[in-house]
Amino acid sequence: MALRIFNTMARTKEELTPLVPGEVRIYSCGVTPYDQSHIGHARMLLIFDTVVRYLRFKGFKVRFVRNFTDVDDKIIRRAQREGVPAAEVSERYIAAFHEDMAALGVAPADVEPKATEHVPQMIALIERLLARGVAYVVDGDVYFEVRRFPPYGRLSRKNLDDLVAGARVEVDERKRDPRDFALWKSTKPGEPAWESPWGPGRPGWHIECSAMSTLYLGETFDIHGGGDDLVFPHHECEIAQSEAVTDRPLARVWMHNGMVNLGAEKMSKSLGNTLTIKSLLERHHPDAVRRYLLATHYRNPLEFWEARIHESRLAIGKLRNLVIDGSRRADRLEKRVRLPAESDISEASVRARAEGIADVVLRDQVGHSLAVLVAGMDDDFNTPQALAALADLGGHLSRYRDVVDARQGSAVDFITGIEVLWRLGCAMGFFYKQIDIFEPTIIENAQVDALLAEREDARKRKDWKRADEIRDQIHAMGRNWRIEDTPHGPRVVQEH
Repeated sequence: MALRIFNTMARTKEELTPLVPGEVRIYSCGVTPYDQSHIGHARMLLIFDTVVRYLRFKGFKVRFVRNFTDVDDKIIRRAQREGVPAAEVSERYIAAFHEDMAALGVAPADVEPKATEHVPQMIALIERLLARGVAYVVDGDVYFEVRRFPPYGRLSRKNLDDLVAGARVEVDERKRDPRDFALWKSTKPGEPAWESPWGPGRPGWHIECSAMSTLYLGETFDIHGGGDDLVFPHHECEIAQSEAVTDRPLARVWMHNGMVNLGAEKMSKSLGNTLTIKSLLERHHPDAVRRYLLATHYRNPLEFWEARIHESRLAIGKLRNLVIDGSRRADRLEKRVRLPAESDISEASVRARAEGIADVVLRDQVGHSLAVLVAGMDDDFNTPQALAALADLGGHLSRYRDVVDARQGSAVDFITGIEVLWRLGCAMGFFYKQIDIFEPTIIENAQVDALLAEREDARKRKDWKRADEIRDQIHAMGRNWRIEDTPHGPRVVQEH
């Protein structure tokens, strides 16, 4: 099945057909660095990180651009409160952003442009808009004249005559129409400023993304993404100022994720109810946070309840422990089978591994889980279905491990299945960070030690029936208890 994405512009799922076969160019709106990034940012960033990883898993060459809006009213106000230059504030929180992303396991974008480093490109674009007659100058300010672009409102489904001034648009009687938006703002005392043909000033919010996206991806690219709060006015304005110059679509697919609510309450910094990524990761493993945020389809709103992250920790912990166990068993087989390098994660390599399993039943089970995961992700990045497929695969491998421990299955087949699980997990962004944090708890008591000794004696006598009985007895003694054979002898562990 071809990969299909819900296009906000068309309000339907469309097959992804890149402009350049085999290559996908993506632009995602980034953060405004005036404070610590929060859980709402985390969801958007994880979603597009997963999208990029999966596209590469499918074999596409991806060029991913994510910007920083490092000149903005919020940055300026914070700098004025602190008595420092605006650049000092933005650089501080860009550094904090990079720390958060590294901790969260979000890979850097291929290009991470800053608005302040692309002012000449913005000025050039504004000059083209003025030459086209769709913008005008008033006292050093430059505005886009919305009525000169009839398709305005197409993305958000807003009627031009019904529109009111959108977010971040100040009421200004000098504008020809209250819906016109700023391309350039004349300088004010205490604000950063750049020279321009219209006098010193700074760019408006929307113009930066048009200038930077087209600079790095071309006048038309494949996917433009961001939160659904950006549909209007930001993305609507981007379309207008870009297409009014090029007469070409800015993006072929517009992709938007739903917002995060804390409990049933809308999250907002103005309400003082944000949850920072840093504080969240001080309490929870990044894989648990990733799984929790991906367990809801990206287009749906997410009601965030921190208590439920524990459930995601248990679920992903079981899979991580299987990967750890598979790696150790590979070591004991003198490296005849090894977990793959991080760079070798592709659908083709996973299918080849799955088809190489000799045990027919296990091969069918692994192949089915793989097919379900790919079908889900190919259908508008259905991460809930993909997570269910990973859990299903983990269940099959966990049961087969018991078969191997009973000497009735192939250790090589088990490790090969683990390789499939590992690669699929990596394609979803899991298993990169702090892999040993989910180590199982070792159960140590006299009764367990006695049973292990009796089991070892039965195995030496090749009394497999009695060894299996003892194994089942130990499994029944505690929730998620199992026997793990190590180079130093057997032990009983409890998976978390």
